[in-house]
Amino acid sequence: MNDQLLKLVSELSRIGQDAVQKGLALASGGNLSVRVPGADEFAVTGAGTFLDRLTVDTYAVVDLEGNVSDDESSTRPSSEWKLHQRTYQARPDVNCIIHLHPQYAVLLDALGHRVRLFTLDHAFYVKSIGRTDFYPNGSEELADTAATQAASHNCIIMGHHGSSAIGPDIEMAYRRAVNMEQAAEATYRALLLGDTDSEFPRAHWEELHHA
Repeated sequence: MNDQLLKLVSELSRIGQDAVQKGLALASGGNLSVRVPGADEFAVTGAGTFLDRLTVDTYAVVDLEGNVSDDESSTRPSSEWKLHQRTYQARPDVNCIIHLHPQYAVLLDALGHRVRLFTLDHAFYVKSIGRTDFYPNGSEELADTAATQAASHNCIIMGHHGSSAIGPDIEMAYRRAVNMEQAAEATYRALLLGDTDSEFPRAHWEELHHA
């Protein structure tokens, strides 16, 4: 890794630890990636790596053609590396992908409920949520359908599996991941109270995103 990528990987490792502390992932349930803007390769967490135990040595480097670094010391990439690769191909503006297994978002989707956006932060950072049906982890179908959804959405729920949040940098991708799960928890609580309609007022939507 070059110095720029090493710095980004160090920052991303702190995000992995925070995500586990917040309950957005358990153990190795999820994977993270980052790239230097404009680069044709990315660093992705290694197979079976616990997200709260990340170090520089627990990442693999993969290029946009799907070639893994041939460095003998390289870590084997997560089985989900294709998900990251295809998303970067579909979204040249994206430089970080946060794939987690958040409980509320996955549960609501499995029960057929749409995650509603309630707060200003939900509406601004998440904006819209795409989804895919269930496909086996590491499969071509999962990678391709998630990338298709990423062309129109910055947050995607993968049926009975997890979610991805993407952004131009690590900070924005993680803001989106956290806000999507908070919105999912708020939706769950609203449903418990019998509310099926409330959400951020559409009258302010265009104003918010074109300010």
